[in-house]
Amino acid sequence: MTPILETDTALLPVLEALRPLEPLIYAANGGLPRAHFERLLAPGFWEVGASGVAYSRAHVLDVLEARQRSPRDEAWSTSGHYLQAVGPAHWLLSYTLHQPTRVSKRATLWTQTEQGWQMVYHQGTVVL
Repeated sequence: MTPILETDTALLPVLEALRPLEPLIYAANGGLPRAHFERLLAPGFWEVGASGVAYSRAHVLDVLEARQRSPRDEAWSTSGHYLQAVGPAHWLLSYTLHQPTRVSKRATLWTQTEQGWQMVYHQGTVVL
């Protein structure tokens, strides 16, 4: 049975800061330079894609850079955002990503650094 997840109201400002950053990891269509993504992904970042394959930070940066050169014209949306604190300066953001060809559950571990918000880990799991 699916749990009912509601973000603690004290965390809503953090959730609102992270929500606009999250699409950058999968959409990357805004014409942003690679340096932007280098700041967004923590030095030890890694990802498990919806395929189940693990990807390094370097690989993800290369993919994001390629997507900037060839943007996708797709309508993607998200729902069910849930944020929880998991340690000092670390938060876990989960949500559902709706794409034209599939639906996936997403989870990202974020940290707040002196340089700003950074992704530490990201995972996608196809559900439909």
